[in-house]
Amino acid sequence: SHHKCAGRANWGRTRETLALIEALAQRQRIALDAYPYVAGSTLLREDLVDGVIDVLLTWSDPHPGMAGRLLSDIARAWGCTEQQACLRLQPGGACYFQMHEEDVERVIAHPLSMIGSDGLPHDRHPHPRLWGTFPRVFARYWRERRLFTLEQAVHKMTGMTARNLRIAGRGLLRAGAMADVVVFDPASIADTATYEQPRGLSRGIDQVFVNGVLTYRGGDSAGVRARAGRMLVRGA
Repeated sequence: SHHKCAGRANWGRTRETLALIEALAQRQRIALDAYPYVAGSTLLREDLVDGVIDVLLTWSDPHPGMAGRLLSDIARAWGCTEQQACLRLQPGGACYFQMHEEDVERVIAHPLSMIGSDGLPHDRHPHPRLWGTFPRVFARYWRERRLFTLEQAVHKMTGMTARNLRIAGRGLLRAGAMADVVVFDPASIADTATYEQPRGLSRGIDQVFVNGVLTYRGGDSAGVRARAGRMLVRGA
């Protein structure tokens, strides 16, 4: 968690890492997760600023107005290096475009791979994965790229996760299970969140039920006030 090959020197090495995981899976239970983007997101760190990859600033305490801009553009405007700009902007957060799309696809399509968002809701300019991860899997990796079937896509986001994390009564539609249900149109579901506009509401989702309670309807949750979620605690 999360499986990726970050940095140009590691691009393509998922062929090696996935083969190793498959070998280990013959001896013990193993799984992995991934998010469907080529950029990761974490704190603003100078060791991740190499002058090669794009770095998008998501927040900065000393310079909040710079959020949403590329570090290279900020450095150019300030007449300094990206490393110097990074230090001036700290503490802050950023999206790092470290991965290659072929590696992302290889990992997401793997039979042992689950889908996770790794979204950070406190960011002032969040990574689009916070809003768009799961619809993006349907739109890009199932409908467009055909990396797996619709049923496999759903399972990677629901039943497989519940099973691997040992969360009882979740992830499957069956009598006696908690009624966590998303009603969506397979032909139109899609993410709209981008790095520039990361809070875009996804399309094609008609209703969401949490613990059997309607919490989202018709593209706008403004009229639905129910808060039926609860903390899930794994037993010892």
